[in-house]
Amino acid sequence: MNALDLLYITGGALLSPWLLRKQRAGWKERLGNIAPLPPKRSPRLMIHAVSVGEVNAIRHLLPLLVAPSSGPAVEVVVTVGTDTGLARARDLFSSQATVLRYPIDLSSGVRRFLDAVQPDAVALVELEVWPNFINECTQRQIPVAVINGRLSERSFKGYQRLRPVLSPTFARLARVAAQDEDYAARFIAMGVPRERVRIAGTMKWDAAVVPAAPNEPIQGADRLATELGIDRSRPLIVAGSTGPEEETLLHRACPSGVQLLCAPRKPERFDEAAAALPGCVRRSTTKSTNAPSGRDRFLLDTIGELRLAYSLADVVVIGRSFFQLFGSDPLEPAALGKPILIGPRYGDFYNVVRTLEHAGAIRIVEADRLAHSLKDLLDDAVARAHLSRHARDAVLANKGASARHAAMLLSLLPACTDCVPG
Repeated sequence: MNALDLLYITGGALLSPWLLRKQRAGWKERLGNIAPLPPKRSPRLMIHAVSVGEVNAIRHLLPLLVAPSSGPAVEVVVTVGTDTGLARARDLFSSQATVLRYPIDLSSGVRRFLDAVQPDAVALVELEVWPNFINECTQRQIPVAVINGRLSERSFKGYQRLRPVLSPTFARLARVAAQDEDYAARFIAMGVPRERVRIAGTMKWDAAVVPAAPNEPIQGADRLATELGIDRSRPLIVAGSTGPEEETLLHRACPSGVQLLCAPRKPERFDEAAAALPGCVRRSTTKSTNAPSGRDRFLLDTIGELRLAYSLADVVVIGRSFFQLFGSDPLEPAALGKPILIGPRYGDFYNVVRTLEHAGAIRIVEADRLAHSLKDLLDDAVARAHLSRHARDAVLANKGASARHAAMLLSLLPACTDCVPG
């Protein structure tokens, strides 16, 4: 046990009332107790994606690693920190990779985990720079890289206050592939040597699946509409990844005669969101039977169907962007060619939103103008078509980061001297 472990344990004890309110599974694995992986047959790369967003971001990266165009294939282990992220990773990657739960950053658990996994290199998606984990990897001469690197202004301010403690950890990183120049500069300011930082773009553009043709039907969308009771002859607003108070805002801002579907970002908010949408049809109640017709408020209280809902939308509103949070990802509806509105608080997706805005592919609106903006957009088919076309084009124009990340990661992997022949 080290001084950092004592700090973690003390903090955990102080936060235990709050932590116990959240349902968390897999505590054995969180403490690093996992079965040893089979002997390696090729170099083993561990990729840590903390939650659903990061898991989705690496969808196009994994095929480039397990079946590269040149060089040997790589054995990939994907680790995830949240329960929803773990479920998503298993759904996406079980046929390509080993999917495991990431350990909490206690030194003993980290050692047990690394003993069991034996990675040759580690990639951390976006940030997730945990001191004990990185220190242990350094001692074992396992290179650690940050991919799709993102250090927002808000996070950077917090990290700067702890720079004397955290800068040695950042200095141990072997590579940082940052999304843009601003993020790169912040990693350097935190202690990463300048020569180890490069700009590779964001893989989230690659993860956004663009249909072959605009308005191409998405498999499963018609079934979702039928089972919810959505009237396809009437306009539909879909609000994705909504946060506290936003369902109430959207309910009030929705024009008369227009249908509204809200998809809260966090499952623990489903009941709260339902209360804010009077008489709403809840998706969780319609999977085995169709909903009654004539409703105009819908709640997507399930996981994994948001893309289907977006595909049904006439207008999309991006949640967690109107009040005290910092935005959600607009790339999925942009790839589908949907007209998109977002609130003014989008700091966690600043560069993506700015890229879309410069392309004429998204509108930024204040909460008190949302009702007006929704009505104007729904009344203007030309404006909707303009936003739709530019959104799809912007996503296509910004793809390619996954290949750049794959090349960097492959360069970090050593020859696997202890691999067992296949």
